[in-house]
Amino acid sequence: MTQQVKRAFKYRFYPTDEQAAELSRTFGCVRLVYNKALEDRTRAWYGEQRRVSYVQSSAALTQWTKTDELAFLTQVSSVPLQQALRHLQTAFGNFFAKRAQYPRYKSRKKSRASAEYTRSAFTWREGRLTLAKMAEPLDIRWSRPLPEGAEPTTATVSRDSAGRWFVSMLVEDTIAPVPAPATGAAIGLDAGITSLVTLSTGEKIANPRHERGDRARLARAQRELSRKAKGSANREKARRRVARVHARIADRRRDFLHKLSTRLVRENQTVVIEDLTVRNLLKNGKLARAISDAAWTDLRVMLEYKCAWYGRELVVIDRWFPSSRLCGACGTVAAKMPLNVREWTCDCGTVHDRDVNAARNILAAGLAASACGDGVRPQRESSRTGRSSVKQEPQRATAGTPRL
Repeated sequence: MTQQVKRAFKYRFYPTDEQAAELSRTFGCVRLVYNKALEDRTRAWYGEQRRVSYVQSSAALTQWTKTDELAFLTQVSSVPLQQALRHLQTAFGNFFAKRAQYPRYKSRKKSRASAEYTRSAFTWREGRLTLAKMAEPLDIRWSRPLPEGAEPTTATVSRDSAGRWFVSMLVEDTIAPVPAPATGAAIGLDAGITSLVTLSTGEKIANPRHERGDRARLARAQRELSRKAKGSANREKARRRVARVHARIADRRRDFLHKLSTRLVRENQTVVIEDLTVRNLLKNGKLARAISDAAWTDLRVMLEYKCAWYGRELVVIDRWFPSSRLCGACGTVAAKMPLNVREWTCDCGTVHDRDVNAARNILAAGLAASACGDGVRPQRESSRTGRSSVKQEPQRATAGTPRL
């Protein structure tokens, strides 16, 4: 059984000088329109408790282009400007629904420079992409082909801090689920630092530690940057060198996680993981750097949408489940389990490898929760609200319904 999904294919491209200048102008205009619309909405919300709709922001944009001060907005394509307003509308929708914090202004230095073009603002002909206001198509490096017969519905152009140009094309693709293993294989994952993940089969996936491998190179580039005069051309060159090291680390990490997540999804019908609060774990000053390098959140996101694509089931168990302290043989829960304890012996005499035991307990709890539809363990009682603890339903990401 096949299903239609939207997939984004990202490619690197090399613009001409004219294209780079046009895109840089567009990035600046997109940022200006977003920030100005956000300023108007903030003034209306905090001053009058009034919400501003997308239609009102769009009408205001039309008036801005008629003023002498902002007449230059007409020099770029209007579609990316309208898309910026739509993105702001989505950000406010998430804020009012309490799914996100209040939208923030886009910084010229810190924010990613990007512009989104819809179908009316680009031409797709014979496998070549030409954006509005440009005479020539983009020089794209096709690292992989688009799905046969697919045409992009949107094209998002971006430039990262290292000065690299990318275009991401959204297309409709037909996904055929990978045939399920005959045994209905299931796997439990325990995330860690020494081993990136430990599988319930006993296999330990070593942590590549990409950031540690390039730490000396990064430190050298940062020292060179600190010696350059602010505002100078040499400082900009040094900043680019630092950004390229960071980009190299991020690319290698992403490539490794993609290969790992694809392997786990292909080999197993059910994948069980813990609902880790990475944001809270990063407050540990001694482990924050290693936790960031492990990128557990990125791995979870990849598992979620790949399970949804290929008809697998992803079960996420309660974060308070004592996977490391629970004896998989007799069910006894140890009182304490410091992080330096990597192997322990239960009162029943069973010797456990901490991580393997945790992965097997995670798998057992996930399969039990998936079978009965009940929670894995009652949540802790909240002392602030005074409400009694209730059982938490296991989260699932099945075909067509990814939980991101």
